[in-house]
Amino acid sequence: MYAPERQQAILRIARENGRVDVLSLATEFDVTAETVRRDLKALDRAGLVRRVHGGAIPAGQLDFEPDLTARESAATDEKERIAQTAVEELPAEGSVVLDAGTTTSRLATAIPLDAALTVVTHALPTAARLADHPRIELHIVGGRVRHRTRAAVDAWALRNYGEIKADVLFLATNGFSLDGGLTTPDLAEAAVKRTIMAAARRVVLLADSTKAGQEHFARFGDLSQVDLLITDTGLGPDDARLIEAQGACVKRV
Repeated sequence: MYAPERQQAILRIARENGRVDVLSLATEFDVTAETVRRDLKALDRAGLVRRVHGGAIPAGQLDFEPDLTARESAATDEKERIAQTAVEELPAEGSVVLDAGTTTSRLATAIPLDAALTVVTHALPTAARLADHPRIELHIVGGRVRHRTRAAVDAWALRNYGEIKADVLFLATNGFSLDGGLTTPDLAEAAVKRTIMAAARRVVLLADSTKAGQEHFARFGDLSQVDLLITDTGLGPDDARLIEAQGACVKRV
């Protein structure tokens, strides 16, 4: 395949999935990672994509939000490692808030059967995974349910979260960066995330490295408000040190 043909295929994948990553493209097209980076650089110069950490997103698509199915099938191994590591951050007893997200949903599945916790969530997939847990006291926060995330938003959700103070929040994000902070495409989702950050004594951010460097339309917080970021080794040690300089501890798994 000639470079222009490959670049057209990369652009199509980026527009269909909302982003592309270097390693997956290298495997798909049987070329080196450096070749893919050159392709992305050419597409970036043409104004067709915007390069981000580890890959690229379509130009003008900072507010693009893949549906739940697409997000669940992305970075599955990394998300599983992050979720398993997050289990170690569960309190021995007490209360936690689980944000809406595919990694936080995996954490819900990984909670041990002997864990006796109060769990609050506004995410329907997460609530469904915990509904039959023998020792979980589950509270579901209501509101308008967004189709893309299956999560409750708006006034009901904000009011409910305004009435609690949990021990730990396991937070999700669509993007994080030193300058851009924590961002998501939707303003209603951002409002809920901002509120749950204030509703917990400790904030643990679960975000795979494909989210690094991404900036979306709605900003809801800063990395300085995060106590611990659990991510994968796709985030380099230098980037991790820069994040830690802002006050958040970083675990790369």
